[in-house]
Formats: sequence, C-alpha cells, structure tokens
Amino acid sequence: MEDLKLAVINKENKRTVIDINGIQIGKDFAVIAGPCSVETEEQTIKTALAVKTAGADMLRGGAFKPRTSPYAFQGLGEAGLKILGKARKETGMPIVTEVVDARDVSMVIEYADVIQIGSRNMQNFPLLKEAGRTKKPILLKRGMHSTLSEWLNCAEYILAEGNPNVILCERGIRTFETYTRNTLDLSIIPAAKEITHLPIFADPSHGTGKLSLIEPMTYASVFAGADGIMLEVHIEPEKAMSDADQQLNPNDFAKIMSKIKKLRQSYDSIVGRPAAGVE
Repeated sequence: MEDLKLAVINKENKRTVIDINGIQIGKDFAVIAGPCSVETEEQTIKTALAVKTAGADMLRGGAFKPRTSPYAFQGLGEAGLKILGKARKETGMPIVTEVVDARDVSMVIEYADVIQIGSRNMQNFPLLKEAGRTKKPILLKRGMHSTLSEWLNCAEYILAEGNPNVILCERGIRTFETYTRNTLDLSIIPAAKEITHLPIFADPSHGTGKLSLIEPMTYASVFAGADGIMLEVHIEPEKAMSDADQQLNPNDFAKIMSKIKKLRQSYDSIVGRPAAGVE
C-alpha cells in the first residue's frame, strides 16, 4: 500500500481521535443507532429517545436511501433531514446520515454532525472530494466488493482534500454465502489497524441482515477491536419501510447495550489496552 500517504500510521504511531460533540471517536468506544430510514417525525423521535435511554451515543437515520430497486422507498430527502434536526434538538444526540449525491452535500451538512458515505458510493470520487472539502467527520463504509487497499485509497481521497476526520466502517462484503445478506469481515478490523491510524466501526446489521446474528456479531466486533458499533433500531421494526428484517426493537437493543459495557471491561482486562487502540 505504498501509494497511501495520509491514511497510513504516522511516525509517531498516534491514532486519529475525532471529537464529535464531546464524543472522542478513536478513544472512547461509541455506538451509533437508529432507524434505517427516516419515515415520520414520530417514528424517528421515539426511536431516538429509546436508543439514547439505552446508552447510544449518536443517532443514525437515512433521509436519502439508495435502494436496489428504483421502485422501493427512496427516503424523504430534505424533509427527512429536518426531522433528524428535530430529533437532535429533542435528544441532544449527534446525527449521522448518508449523502448519495455530491450536489446534496451542502444541504446535508446543515443537519448532519457526521456524513455517511455508503457502500455503493465508496468509489464515488466526486462525492468523496466534495465531502472532504466540508471538514465534517465522514463515516466511510467499505464497498461490498472492495479490498482493504481500495477502501483506504477512498479514505485517502477525503484526507487529500484537507479533511482528517475519517471513520471507517466495515458493513459486510458480498461472498458466495447466501444465508446471510453479507459476510461481516471481522478480520478487516485488526488488519486495518496494522496499516491505518483511522478509527474503524463495525455494522453487524448490514453485515448479517439477520436479527438472530446481530447480537453475537456485535460482541465479536468488540473483541476484534472495533472503535464502535453501528446498529439499526426501529420503534416498530415490523412496520419499517426498509430493511425490516435487520432492525432491532428498542428492548433487544437495550439488552445488547447492557452486555457491550461488560464485554468492553473484559476486553480491556484480557488484551490490556482499550479496544479503541489508543497508544
């Protein structure tokens, strides 16, 4: 990976720490949670309050939803962003939301604390450059067919625009396995930490696509050394307009959160350093 200049571990061996409203990403273990899609104000705010009560640090929610089918729900657009803005005001939680078009970046940053670039857009280079110019923290998801080198080179596009605030997110890759939606590649977490100073999250919701597998893969991600977890949570998953099969209800999310804290303590004791990997 000799072509990387900014994403590789620097000479001082210091890992990047990104401050998001007092949350030290890369130092403090953090959880991002919320619905796949912003559907209504009531659904979003109720979910936001539920995940905050359970201990989540940031709220996720999609206002723009790139879908496999052009006939599927595509999100509410700016109306969805405004709802997320209300949820932030109600809960005080930072907002993580996806942008899919470079022309929408200026609008999204008015509402978002963290800009997500999804798997399908990992190699959308004009979008990466535009996001890099904002200086907003960028959550860059791994492409479903991408190697570690390709992923880090996409982070390099953002870093090269002068934005050092990049968070990587493993969300599963496409393999020959059909039982799960994707294959959550946990080996990529320690592998990335051998090369890059950037923090890395795991997304077991998209990584498995199956409710029964989200909990164990969340715990496995903690022990793989992830700096944080991203999970989909919906106040009424059975009524969700997108990804209904992989959205946790608030009770199940709360159970996972209570165990994560214990696992973090175990990890620190066994490994002898924080999972965030701070030197």
